[in-house]
Amino acid sequence: MAYEAGLDLVEISPNANPPVCKVLDYGKYKYQAQKKAAEARKKQKTIDIKEIKMRPNIDTHDYDVKMRNTRRFLDNGDKVKVTIRFRGREMAHQNLGLQLLHRVRDEIDEVAKVEFQPRMEGRQMIMILAPR
Repeated sequence: MAYEAGLDLVEISPNANPPVCKVLDYGKYKYQAQKKAAEARKKQKTIDIKEIKMRPNIDTHDYDVKMRNTRRFLDNGDKVKVTIRFRGREMAHQNLGLQLLHRVRDEIDEVAKVEFQPRMEGRQMIMILAPR
């Protein structure tokens, strides 16, 4: 039947009992499937990781600006990596960095959840936040 119609016999579901086949133009079928896949790819949201860098003795205004940016990133659906950099003798006071990260966590608790608890990586303490 497919040969007489000038079309192709396409096996749609080979595992079914009996197997399901359709008589159609295979080139057109492949083209439409490709278009459908491209449309699905275009609509999906990629999640970026934005980074906010701070120092343990950050000033209040600087802190507020960083928190405003953190909120904006989370509202856009991105993850946020909060990094505390320690320089020189600040390494002896890592508890200050930990307190700062806990303050960040408590402040944005309603819009974000902690995905990665605070931990030291070399001279940096990092924490990753994900939107709720």
